[in-house]
Amino acid sequence: MALPPLVEPAQELSPDEVRRYSRHLIIPEVGMIGQRRLKNARVLVIGAGGLGSPALLYLAAAGVGTLGIIDFDTVDESNLQRQIIHGQSDIGKSKAVSARESISEVNPLVNVVVHDVRLDNDNVLEIFAGYDLILDGTDNFATRYLVNDAAVLSHKPYVWGSIFRFEGQVSVFWADHGPQYRDLYPEPPPPGMVPSCAEGGVLGVLCSSIGSIMVTEAIKLITGIGDPLIGRLMVYDALEMSYKTLNLRPDPAGEPITELIDYDEFCGAITDEAAEAIAGHTLSVAQLDEWLTERKSGDRDFVLVDVREPVEREINEIPGSVLIPKGDFLSGLALSELPSDKQVVLYCKAGTRSAECLAVVHGAGLADAVHVGGGVSAWVDQIDPSQTAY
Repeated sequence: MALPPLVEPAQELSPDEVRRYSRHLIIPEVGMIGQRRLKNARVLVIGAGGLGSPALLYLAAAGVGTLGIIDFDTVDESNLQRQIIHGQSDIGKSKAVSARESISEVNPLVNVVVHDVRLDNDNVLEIFAGYDLILDGTDNFATRYLVNDAAVLSHKPYVWGSIFRFEGQVSVFWADHGPQYRDLYPEPPPPGMVPSCAEGGVLGVLCSSIGSIMVTEAIKLITGIGDPLIGRLMVYDALEMSYKTLNLRPDPAGEPITELIDYDEFCGAITDEAAEAIAGHTLSVAQLDEWLTERKSGDRDFVLVDVREPVEREINEIPGSVLIPKGDFLSGLALSELPSDKQVVLYCKAGTRSAECLAVVHGAGLADAVHVGGGVSAWVDQIDPSQTAY
């Protein structure tokens, strides 16, 4: 679908800008007027993480005049495997501020606007109003639906990207000209069904592959060249080194978007069954530490079960636990491995997966089973900092 340029051209380029962007200027499809459109463009990038890092760097290098960055998180050492806009000296620093500093090194001619806030219903429409185009690199469903609905209400196009392990997806959603995110995913997946990158992992370089495609789509929209991914979903498999394109179209039965909703409730962090299971059945890591001491002295007996994957257990663990992955609980296999004469205590990385497993265990009749709130991450942080966090 060919569309007119999204942005009007800016005034003439300076001699410094001509030198900087000369490789663009000699491409007939871009040329001087296309570069002037990039200079006049205002692009908002949501998330300065895995996808936002390469996207921000390439948007800045391309000469986008104004870049907005939304991110309220801080840089953690585990980010550096894939979030290339940050460095070792940025650990602990605001991601948005760190990204702005890196952009200034890549291209000091870019105006960077930092939004060091959590995007929510109260600020999203006001923030979106200041930009021509949105790039969504977030990794949670609540924010994805918020971004989509705000873009529809604002009549803004946005480039969406998603990554997990070795696979990435990219599309351009613009309800005024084609499908929106809800046409691809009308409903979020059931809570706990799709693990996050923090739980399932992601190949670091995949972020660059998908982030670069997102920027390519942004440049095409801004300058009006090529055929943008409106009405198409591009799927990339890094292991097979394959690209597939699937056609999308608006759902004629889809409900019109007229307002923003409660997206946390819409997406749900855990199932209703899990929420019911953990009520009154959650141990803190401090309580678990006491229980382990009592078990060692013979004053208490229970089995401590790690429901993570084996590769995670190689990084850290709570001592005295056994491994039974979450998948075995969902399939029912785990139930035959649990003792009927001992209390069961479950844990995972942060508490979400163990909550889902607890619902299964309660459903099987082990009503006194509990789970560890905060999981092994809380254990390492509060009880045993000698172990490595991830």
